[in-house]
Amino acid sequence: TMLAAAVYDLYKNRDTLSSHGALTIAIGFVVAFIAARFVVRRLVAPPAVGRGGGGGGPPPPPPPTTRTKELAADMFGYIVRRLVSAFLVVVLTSMFVFALFFLGPTNVAEIYCQQNGRCTPERLQLLTNELGLNQSVEKQYAEWVKGLFVDRKIKMGATYNCSAPCLGISYRDQTEVRQTLEHYFPATLSIAIVGSIIYLCLGAFMGSLAARWRGTFGDKALVTSSLLVSSLPYFLVCLLAWIYLVATWAIFPNSQYVPITHNPLGWAEGLLLPWLVLGITNSTSYARFSRGYMVEALGEDYIRSATAKGVSRNKAVFKHALRVAIVPVMTIFGLDFATLLSGTIFTEKIFSINGIGLYAINAIQYLDFPVISATVLVAAIFIVVGNLIVDVMYSFLDPRVRLS
Repeated sequence: TMLAAAVYDLYKNRDTLSSHGALTIAIGFVVAFIAARFVVRRLVAPPAVGRGGGGGGPPPPPPPTTRTKELAADMFGYIVRRLVSAFLVVVLTSMFVFALFFLGPTNVAEIYCQQNGRCTPERLQLLTNELGLNQSVEKQYAEWVKGLFVDRKIKMGATYNCSAPCLGISYRDQTEVRQTLEHYFPATLSIAIVGSIIYLCLGAFMGSLAARWRGTFGDKALVTSSLLVSSLPYFLVCLLAWIYLVATWAIFPNSQYVPITHNPLGWAEGLLLPWLVLGITNSTSYARFSRGYMVEALGEDYIRSATAKGVSRNKAVFKHALRVAIVPVMTIFGLDFATLLSGTIFTEKIFSINGIGLYAINAIQYLDFPVISATVLVAAIFIVVGNLIVDVMYSFLDPRVRLS
């Protein structure tokens, strides 16, 4: 109810909302989330287990319908608690970026002034006032939070209309940051999806084979090769792949991003080498993870029982043991995939693909704070949401896991 009232009040007063009002509503959101978390914990808390009547034994197990309701309540409470934690992480991350930027020794107005011709003291003071750098950090942060919900007008020499959710106007090229992120995100998404599928499938397969051949020459060869590949820095592998496979031998074409809706074949051809480099390089760590978990799973009693009943060794490995071993691997995969969505920095930089990672690197180089804060916020959102999705999927991948 508190959240609904806050959202309605925000929408009703979106045109006249002040900076302090936006900050007050943001604080209200945090307080409401904490209150909701407290209430949900009390509502879904398991009842105290007392001693049964008469014989003093444990109470009888609940019927299946009651058990299903309890599991649903546990799942709902867990999701709400994780959403609260995710929201607080995003808010604290944005505050940290603001504090780190404004407490630093660099004067952004001076850098922006020097990029646009002769910088005089009068022009520097004008830019400082227009960018709001002469205001307190709290007020500037409140203005930024306000822009996430309502449109803003930003003065940087000229006046720019920034539609909600407004992530600011780039100091470098005076473009709206949100629109630029939306333009670059499909390239990063394309690299992340296919590359992650390659290293997950290849790593799990190699780890399963190594566990299947444990102690043999094949196992030692797979482990040694994965260690050798992992010891090489990823940016060096990307650079060598580009120098020899593209520039020298011309085995692969120049990497570029073509929207899949315009030309599916050009989309796959332009990103083939980045996919292979990303997938093969990262699959080595997944091979070691999978091998370790597979060795533990193959030592379980149910695997030996299945083998004794006539189940083939390959079926026991790839059907029964892999299902259990893949659960912890999926946790690592979820976080890695969320990190990729926030920007495949080295891949985009070396292969000259315009994505979020390359956009963020250029922003750091030019101290473009609106772009830096926006990319950090997007990365934080992707990571906390990916972590939440993986934790929820945990119970579906392994029925023995119960969220609490």
